[in-house]
Amino acid sequence: MVGIAAIPNSGKPRALIYTPAGRDASVAVSLIDEAGLESIAAADLSTFASSLSDDIALGVLTEEAVRSSDLKAIASWVSAQPSWSDLPFIVLTMRGGGPERNPSAARLSEVLGNVTFLERPFHPTSFISIIRTALKGRHRQYEARAQLEALSEGERRLQTALVAGRLGAWELELSSKALSVSPTCKEIFGRGADDDVTYDDLIESIHPEDRPVVEARLRQTIDTGRDYSIEHRTIWPDGSLHWTEVHAQLYTDRYGSARKLVGVCSDITTRKTAEDDLRRLNETLEERVKERTREVNTAHQTLLEEVAQRERAEEQLRQSQKMEAIGQLTGGVAHDFNNLLMVVLGNLELLGKHVAGDAKAMRLVDGALQGARRGAALTQRLLAFARQQDLQVRPVDLAELVTGMHDLLQRSVGSSINIETILPAALPPALVDANQLELALLNLAVNARDAMPEGGRLAISLREEQVIGNDGGLGEGSYLVLAVADSGTGMDAETLKKAVDPFFSTKEVGKGTGLGLSMIHGLAVQLNGALVLTSELGIGTTAELWLPATERPPERPAEELPALEASPGLKILLVDGDTLIAMSSADMLEDLGHDVVEANSGSEALALIRSGQHFDLMITDYSMPGMTGAQLAQSARNMLPTLPIVLATGYAELPAGTDIDLPRLGKPYNQAQLAKEITKAIAGETTPILGSSRIATASVPRLAEADDRRDEIGDGVRVI
Repeated sequence: MVGIAAIPNSGKPRALIYTPAGRDASVAVSLIDEAGLESIAAADLSTFASSLSDDIALGVLTEEAVRSSDLKAIASWVSAQPSWSDLPFIVLTMRGGGPERNPSAARLSEVLGNVTFLERPFHPTSFISIIRTALKGRHRQYEARAQLEALSEGERRLQTALVAGRLGAWELELSSKALSVSPTCKEIFGRGADDDVTYDDLIESIHPEDRPVVEARLRQTIDTGRDYSIEHRTIWPDGSLHWTEVHAQLYTDRYGSARKLVGVCSDITTRKTAEDDLRRLNETLEERVKERTREVNTAHQTLLEEVAQRERAEEQLRQSQKMEAIGQLTGGVAHDFNNLLMVVLGNLELLGKHVAGDAKAMRLVDGALQGARRGAALTQRLLAFARQQDLQVRPVDLAELVTGMHDLLQRSVGSSINIETILPAALPPALVDANQLELALLNLAVNARDAMPEGGRLAISLREEQVIGNDGGLGEGSYLVLAVADSGTGMDAETLKKAVDPFFSTKEVGKGTGLGLSMIHGLAVQLNGALVLTSELGIGTTAELWLPATERPPERPAEELPALEASPGLKILLVDGDTLIAMSSADMLEDLGHDVVEANSGSEALALIRSGQHFDLMITDYSMPGMTGAQLAQSARNMLPTLPIVLATGYAELPAGTDIDLPRLGKPYNQAQLAKEITKAIAGETTPILGSSRIATASVPRLAEADDRRDEIGDGVRVI
């Protein structure tokens, strides 16, 4: 028997026992030990109550010891348990647990809640079975606690991103018009953080001329489910005029009824002021042009042309700045999501090994893994839009690439759509990333399918074009044009202008991310090419990818070499500034049989190396405060020139001048990828960085995996 004072709060689940009469305590302790659980025996009922905590896995009581006792302290603790907790109790009784034989059992059931009555005398096997059942239930509660903590951390990171982007968050319950707003949202509408702000307050603050448009747009969103997006003037309590941009989505209940609006807002007064200044400047310039044309007819047309060119340049500059700002924010958020997914995927993969025999648990783990992998696919689209994804640019035979994808494309669009290919022979290769181009082509095909609900024709063609001078941002030279044309519903001119805008979609809520065409546009620009869209209502849409041609022959994959196996038992120095990621990676490494020493910064890692400890390998994150992974690797190599090093990163855009030749491990990674990079590093292989830091080994799955992911890719936007 273990006394209450002998074991401090160790954090390990234990059984708490109060059985003061006879041999009950010793028998209970013995059987609980046999079930593999530590136990604590309380000397009295008050000690039992004060010892209750989240670390207690179950409680064991005898009915006669508590029948006439004051159970207020126990009842108070039971009722105060957190939402994830429902501590199981086992009551040993001489009269069973039924109300007809044991009326006092109802009182104990009401006080203890989750209680099982075991009538004496009982067989030891029955008691052990009840103990194990209760312990299994308690472990599920602990898992629920861990999931709730992870969700809470994700919410904190989301709030940090909103604050960093100066975005105000708001939520409106449609039935009650109850409005909840963040402090930043209040600030955007000229209110203080402690001010009470209602829905009517915000409507009243909108400029009277803009209010009807706002209300009409809200009704349209509620009636149709279309995303809410608007810019309007706002009058602050001090009378000053400001501009506000608002975006929201409609949430419905399971019956399809509109339930609430959730959205963000931002202050765009500075931008609007600049636009007004620019407009007034243009108006002034136009007036001067008119005056000049009256005086000098010969200079008339040459000067309207100069103004038009300037206006086009200014518009291009505004769009470029806008896309750059959104891209930076998106890339940062995607990087943080990669780190979060690293923790989720790593822990789920290891958890799957521990519950391999539990079909229900494996189903739950597999479901969570699929969701996390979809999140990883979404971050790839975000990084593609932000132009921060890895690219592996090589000469590629586009005709061969399209031909190899034919079966996948046909399965993706269905039998009601006929795919035609026009692939001339003897075309030169194009300089592209084959992985990304395959995903882009699949995305365009699925978008075309959505525009042809009744079936139709999908034509995929290749041709070579020459660009002379600078045409629409394309440099002079030879280009291969990959065209995807459908016979679908097409787009009007206004919709076509917005087609590649990030998060723009005409699909219903939940049917698309609005990043499909934005990702393809970003890919084309990164490859020094362009995406050209043409469309006509009722006729169809054609998407053309202009890609640089090359005279270099396509590279053929080298014959596969047998996989190198890194022996378990390596001593590995793991460096990561994020404790959660370090913990997940350490668990995966230890599961592979390695000895792991953790460091949370570059300086801490260098101190461990200077201490004289021997390490077979160092794995370091790139983005860390104080010292980057590249700087750490350089310093470590100065001390230990032969130390193998693997560099892990959430995205591949390293600063200019980062000249280090290391194996690269893209986040989020799984245990197999981790083992593969360890093997390569120990064998002395490296992943070369080609050209600038934006062009490196890609971490996107090959086409063989794209077949399993086409449903995820099908979430790309299709404008119809």
